[in-house]
Amino acid sequence: MSEQTTGLTIAEAIREAADALRAGGVADARREAGSLLVHALGRDRAYLFTHDDERLNGETAARFRRLAARRAAGEPFQYVTGRQEFYGLDFEVTPDVLIPRPETELLVETVLELLAGTEAPRFCDIGTGSGCISVALLRERGDARGVGADISAAALRVAARNARRHGVSDRLRLRESDCFDAWREDDDATRPRFHVVVSNPPYVAEADLAGLQREVREHEPRVALTPGGDGLAVVRRLISESVRHLEPGGHLLFEIGFGQHEQVARLIDPRVWALLGIHKDLQGIPRTVALRLRA
Repeated sequence: MSEQTTGLTIAEAIREAADALRAGGVADARREAGSLLVHALGRDRAYLFTHDDERLNGETAARFRRLAARRAAGEPFQYVTGRQEFYGLDFEVTPDVLIPRPETELLVETVLELLAGTEAPRFCDIGTGSGCISVALLRERGDARGVGADISAAALRVAARNARRHGVSDRLRLRESDCFDAWREDDDATRPRFHVVVSNPPYVAEADLAGLQREVREHEPRVALTPGGDGLAVVRRLISESVRHLEPGGHLLFEIGFGQHEQVARLIDPRVWALLGIHKDLQGIPRTVALRLRA
């Protein structure tokens, strides 16, 4: 018999993988098994239902088992497949970058609202990671230009590939930098000025790391999760250092974690910044801080 007719059927492969995922502590194991097989086959989910008795060839079955084993061991689904959707766009993700979250789309939406009346806006994305925020903004605003800064050279390589994938690399400059350190020596004449500084910074308190899901705690880059201490070291730098890099009346927007909004509000000097709001995500958690630089 040929290899094509001797392997597991699609239904059998899903059952086998679901059992392995369930044993590995993966929630909704059957759904994830199906999603992994969709990825391995390069088909849509409907194909699984209409061809559940189709047999996998040996190569596909072996690849699917490798993917399922990685997921069962706790590796995030997005790293296993190398993909994550964000703001309607497909992004490459690797263990070098934080996996884009749906709540971060609120950050993009708020920036776009604030830039609605600004022609040819310029923004700086601190901690750009996969580049998802920058790329989404540039896709929505064809007249915008941005700078994506990150402390990780490996993350910047992922961001560069995502920018090329979505056709915005000619409008996105990538800089290896810890916050604004790359411009520390610039004087007022050469220092770039932006209409918006935006960031999804590391904000998890060091004491809270142990309580994170194992997929996050064991696999996502620690530097993108926490700066140590109370988790707000980078937020403090953004509030302090963005002043030198914004146009008069420019905006600073950044994401924060659960229960941090009151502490963050106390960090804001009302003589320097106007607090426009701390916007809640779809779960009702205060998530996005929006500030305007006073004249």
